[in-house]
Amino acid sequence: MNAPVGVLVMAHGTPGSAEEIEPFYTRIRRGRPPSPEQLADLVRRYEAIGGISPLTKRTRAQVDGLAALLEAEEPGRYLVAYGAKHTEPSIERAATELAGRGVSGIVGIVLTPHRSSRGSTEYLDRAARAIAAARPSLRFVRVEEWFDAPGLPELLARRLTAALAAAGPDPTVLFSAHSVPESVRAAGDDYPDQVQRSAELVAKAADLDGSSVPWRVAWQSAGRTDEKWLGPDLLAALDQLAQEGRRSAVVCPVGFVSDHLEILYDLDIEARARAASSGLAFARTESVNDDPEFLAIVGGVVAAAGRAGR
Repeated sequence: MNAPVGVLVMAHGTPGSAEEIEPFYTRIRRGRPPSPEQLADLVRRYEAIGGISPLTKRTRAQVDGLAALLEAEEPGRYLVAYGAKHTEPSIERAATELAGRGVSGIVGIVLTPHRSSRGSTEYLDRAARAIAAARPSLRFVRVEEWFDAPGLPELLARRLTAALAAAGPDPTVLFSAHSVPESVRAAGDDYPDQVQRSAELVAKAADLDGSSVPWRVAWQSAGRTDEKWLGPDLLAALDQLAQEGRRSAVVCPVGFVSDHLEILYDLDIEARARAASSGLAFARTESVNDDPEFLAIVGGVVAAAGRAGR
């Protein structure tokens, strides 16, 4: 029997308890401890969504669902492992353990559909270094981006259509993704272009361009730093819609694939409140989480990468 192909699924990670929030925040700030005010603000946000984020639970469901799907399609062909950028099991631990299980190669995929030097590239680079240290000759196939994977724009379009049906009158669609510093774009990173293309694909699949529903891209969840981040910021975009006389907003967060703080707080609480204060009705698309159709799309991406790396 041929050796199986390893699949390393990577995601951001999130604190597992209130006590883990401060060290987690320090890690995502690249070793710079937050100020007391910054820490209190993050704690407040977690408390507003129930104390901790469901991201770990959601990610585990996605990883387990993907493993089950791949096993059902090709029994014994894949070994799936999970590694987190900021929590345990770390990317390095998961990559090293997977390399030690006799796999013929490893496919690395990050649960964010767009490539970014500040995002998925860092995950993949960390995995590559760990694999090279564990088994220097082991092949590592990087899935750099998959926002245009067959079926994904159509899946998001159906969720967008459902959200529009439940929205208020005269809606505008705001496609959102996590903001990054402007310096990233200045350095040649095409993340903003990928997000724009992603929005175009979903808008086309939802037939928005042939309808009376306008759409635009906005950026959310910018870091609390002195750097200038990509804009327009989502909250400012909501204010702009109100100034233009629009009556409702539907947010389609194309940069995220599960419910977590940036969805449950930044959109469901903060953006919804901002819309209400501006007189706008507000809705968002349902997250894909571990929807079997979504997992089948990711499985197709993994299988194609595995075949390409033979």
